[in-house]
Amino acid sequence: QVQLVESGGGLVQPGGSLRLSCAASEMIFSIFTMSWYRQAPGKQRELVAAITSSGVTNFAVSVKGRFTISRDNAKNTVYLQMNTLKPEDTAVYFCNGRYETWDYWGQGTQVTVSS
Repeated sequence: QVQLVESGGGLVQPGGSLRLSCAASEMIFSIFTMSWYRQAPGKQRELVAAITSSGVTNFAVSVKGRFTISRDNAKNTVYLQMNTLKPEDTAVYFCNGRYETWDYWGQGTQVTVSS
């Protein structure tokens, strides 16, 4: 059974940094496009960043220049480095893996940016 397990969330002050990790199991990780989404209270889930199997990345406009996404295929793990965090980055962050008709989600990790 495919599992995506996120970690690294928490409480951070504005301007701080966090690194989220998503460890995948029971899937051919290297062929999947891996993405991070987030959902704030009362808002729709939105794409934050994605990285394809070949390493091409894209980012939401709101995080471009502050967040980076990377993957380690040897560890079946995708990362989201978040710098210069703002209160509006507060949300539950979800890991997603997608390849053709296969579409998997993690359970989410809470990120709270507050002083």
